[in-house]
Amino acid sequence: MTDDSQEQNDGALLAFLQAQRGAVLSIVDGLDEEGWHQSVVPSGWTPAGLVEHLGGAEWHWFQGVVAGIRPAPPPDADMTPYDPTAAFVSELPSADIVAFYRDQCARSDAVLSATPMSSKPLGRHGDPEMEEPPDVRWVVLHMIEETARHAGHLDIARELIDGRTGLGPR
Repeated sequence: MTDDSQEQNDGALLAFLQAQRGAVLSIVDGLDEEGWHQSVVPSGWTPAGLVEHLGGAEWHWFQGVVAGIRPAPPPDADMTPYDPTAAFVSELPSADIVAFYRDQCARSDAVLSATPMSSKPLGRHGDPEMEEPPDVRWVVLHMIEETARHAGHLDIARELIDGRTGLGPR
C-alpha cells in the first residue's frame, strides 16, 4: 500500500471515530436530567454512567496507552478502577459529563494529531488477559468499536426513556 493510500485509510478511521463520538452526543442531546440518571435495563447502567465511561475510555486509551502518560483525572470524574461487572452509573449533572467527554475527546485528538498511526503505544493497557496493542491504529479501531457499541446502547435506552429515535448520525 502506498503512503498516500495509508494516509487516506487512516483519515477514514479518524472520521469514523469522530462520527461515532458525534452519534453519542446527538443521542443524548435534549435528554432531561432525570432520563440521564434513569436505568432502563436489568444490568442497571444509565446514560450518564455510559457517557462518563466513554470519557474514561478516551482518557485511558489515548492519553494512558498511546501517549504513555498518566495524567491526574479531572477532579469531577469518577475514575475508580474499571470493574467489568459493575453497572456504569454517575451522579454528576449531565452538563458536567458532556463537558468531561468533550474534553477527553479533544485531548485524544491532540494525542492522535501528534502520533503516527503506525507508532507503537508508549503506555500499556495492563490487562493480563489480552495482548498489548501493536500500534496506534489498533487503538483507534478499538475505540471506534467501543464508541459505536455504546452509541447503540444509548440509542435503545433513549427510545425506552422518552420514545425518541433516529438521533444518531444522518
